[in-house]
Amino acid sequence: MMNKLLFGRFIPGHSLIHHLDPRNKLLLSFYFIGIIFLANNWPTYLCLFIFTMLAVRLSGIKMSFFIRGVRPLIWLILFTVLLQVFFTRGGTTYWSWGPIVLSQYGIVNGIYIFMRFLLIIFMSTLLTLTTQPLSLADAIEAILKPLRVVRFPVYEVALMLSIALRFVPTLMDETEKIMNAQRARGVDFGEGNLFQQMRAIVPLLIPLFVSSFNRAEDLATAMEARGYRGGEGRSKYRILTWHMSDTWTVIAFALLTGVLVWLRA
Repeated sequence: MMNKLLFGRFIPGHSLIHHLDPRNKLLLSFYFIGIIFLANNWPTYLCLFIFTMLAVRLSGIKMSFFIRGVRPLIWLILFTVLLQVFFTRGGTTYWSWGPIVLSQYGIVNGIYIFMRFLLIIFMSTLLTLTTQPLSLADAIEAILKPLRVVRFPVYEVALMLSIALRFVPTLMDETEKIMNAQRARGVDFGEGNLFQQMRAIVPLLIPLFVSSFNRAEDLATAMEARGYRGGEGRSKYRILTWHMSDTWTVIAFALLTGVLVWLRA
């Protein structure tokens, strides 16, 4: 399951989405998460879904591969949806037992929450799939650069975020190796009830933490050996450039916002 988690992974490509300015992709991804909350009925969610599927299509990434990648997060989404379904009152009540209620509003809100989570995961994963971690770090640094006026550590924050994003798939692969090693020694992670399965995962934490600290120490030593002293005064090998396609993308998001406002109930 760990090797199917796509967060933090980059898939090389030559699509329109791949060639967009990383600053534009980062800001528009956050903007998309914000305008999702404008949706409050079926037409608005359908519009957002079509827009997201079009973005995935333009990225050149196969939908089947994309769905397999976000599948490990489905249980978290379903847990949140069930809480919404059984603890929201309103409309026609179909079934009730104490504080647990199955109502019309609960079912509708549960579907909306499911769509909202799915759209956010698709768009945020699309950002990391089509953007190199170093380019994403450069985008974060460029966006936060005005905060240098108030002595905000822009370079350090950008470095920490890029390292964290880069090592997410590495840690997932490391976890998979540790799980395989423990399976070879007779550990069954799918045996017993939920609490027993959670208890079986606890022994993974110690070797994973040890490996993470060792990797962090090696990385720090490598950075010191190369004379890293922050980004102040350093030149850039990768120059971020705004293209006409970025402008058209901003226009598309502006049109999407207008359509959502028009379709709101």
